[in-house]
Amino acid sequence: MTDFASSTTTPLAAEADLLIAPVFEGPEPGPGVRELGLLAAYEAAKLTGKKGQHLLVPRPADATFAAGAVLLVGVGAKASFDVTAMRRAAGSAAGTARRFGRVTTTLALPAGARHAADAVQAVAEGLGLGAYRFDRYRSKPREERGVTSVTVLSSERWDAKQVRAAIQRADVLVDAVCWARDLVNTPASDLPPAALADAAREMAEEVGLTCRIWDETELEDGGFGGILGVGRGSVHPPRMIELSYRRGGRSAPLALSGKGVTFDSGGLSIKTADGMESMKDDMGGAASILGTMKAIARLKPKVNVIAAIPASENMPSGSAQKPGDVIRHYGGTTSEVLNTDAEGRLILADAIAYLASQDPALIVDTATLTGACMVALGTDITGAMGNDDRLARDLIAAGAAAGEPMWQLPLFHDYRALIDSNVADIKNIGKRYGGAITAAWFLAEFAGETPWVHLDIAGPAFTDQGTDLSPKGATGVPIRTLVRFILDRAA
Repeated sequence: MTDFASSTTTPLAAEADLLIAPVFEGPEPGPGVRELGLLAAYEAAKLTGKKGQHLLVPRPADATFAAGAVLLVGVGAKASFDVTAMRRAAGSAAGTARRFGRVTTTLALPAGARHAADAVQAVAEGLGLGAYRFDRYRSKPREERGVTSVTVLSSERWDAKQVRAAIQRADVLVDAVCWARDLVNTPASDLPPAALADAAREMAEEVGLTCRIWDETELEDGGFGGILGVGRGSVHPPRMIELSYRRGGRSAPLALSGKGVTFDSGGLSIKTADGMESMKDDMGGAASILGTMKAIARLKPKVNVIAAIPASENMPSGSAQKPGDVIRHYGGTTSEVLNTDAEGRLILADAIAYLASQDPALIVDTATLTGACMVALGTDITGAMGNDDRLARDLIAAGAAAGEPMWQLPLFHDYRALIDSNVADIKNIGKRYGGAITAAWFLAEFAGETPWVHLDIAGPAFTDQGTDLSPKGATGVPIRTLVRFILDRAA
């Protein structure tokens, strides 16, 4: 666990194992660098302040500063050092910070009073998220100490109450994102649907959420044909996790869902061997909603939020659903399954239809749904599609504030005909092109008239290369966006 705090202590007096300070391109000293007397050392190392140009300076014997060492972090042009850049700079420094334990930083100070709270939160998030590691299965622990505490230096002129609230939000968000990352990074054999449901129940008890777990018998009785159909080929039966948080009086709840395919082999439409290597991450949508609910329960906004999270394992076997099968979803809509590897939309359909029956104010779902979205937007950008442009814009704005970029793709009306079926109400795949949009059209059938947006996180939910804010593996996207969105709605 990392302890987060803020302080108006000067950089010279800040006691920590490591002090992190920014250097702008030039090089030009950021807050604390000139006072520490270290700009000359940075220049002597032939560094110019470009992003990623870091210099670690151990505390000399005659030092006038209290920290055990200083990490000078190149952050690029001063004019472009906004809150998102602060978060990333802190994340990029976190790998070094792990070797020291107690960390303090001046990275938030360039923000000024207007953006003080967002800057403090972003820097704390960056250090907490960038320091994350998943070591559960290592026989020998890493020698690094990890980041045990983070103190973000602030100005006495800033609103102290807002700064404290920002630190608290960062603490909650880092905990929620790292917990969700742990879920996604856990091997699929150790996290089948029932185990995911158990983790959700334990979390709900910890933070005070209401939790109901639907087992396979209850799903059968309730008519959840999509969740059951995808799970038919596995020895691990499916589940649906239902969570609720209520502090908004009689207001209609905000409804959330996330794709929880705990392993995706493709079913009988089987994937290639290398296509399965990271398919434990196909429950990244479910983990993101669980993490969001955990954070909301701890932050306690005055709003009502409900979640229905379907969990199935998609495996090939003699009992698996077959191409050409027709399944009946919650509420009665039928779909023809032409490709069993287009399974995420089948389980989400049930959950979205169930949420729509609860008369929510809106529905947002998250899913590692289509490779087509990655072709369109790459690995760093979430695709947003839905029946309500204003809701999509609000989510995109929340993503921009949280540093999780999104882009709206059109729910182009003419493409709806591409999922017409000859034998059922709809079919689960369209043609080769526009796959992210036809997948969204499938889900739209189940949202009905409820304002709804689908977030396709196939790219940013899992990283093969690592980023400033995440090592290789699960990223926890878009928890911070959804929490920001819900807090904004509550306000």
